[in-house]
Amino acid sequence: MAKAKKREAAEWMYNIISAPHITEKATLGSEHGQVTFKVPMSATKPKIKEAVEALFDVKVKGVNTLVQKGKTKRFKGIEGRRASFKKAVVTLKEGQTIDTGAGI
Repeated sequence: MAKAKKREAAEWMYNIISAPHITEKATLGSEHGQVTFKVPMSATKPKIKEAVEALFDVKVKGVNTLVQKGKTKRFKGIEGRRASFKKAVVTLKEGQTIDTGAGI
């Protein structure tokens, strides 16, 4: 029974942490112990913290979230819109690191 619960927990954790969000600004944050992830719109800060601590075996100092609004773009005269998404900036405690270049 305990193994089944543990597996279920891992599945929702992988759904919370979709992918690392690698940009120039996110890379600058990594110098200060911050890692940026794409998360679902329904993700909460406590769930994000729990998922990161369990998946990467690190201690989280804090979690900040923001919603990146989608841009309006044109392609061959047709106007379209990119999707909005939620980002989580996770600050790790001193001495903790996550290598986003490697797979989970």
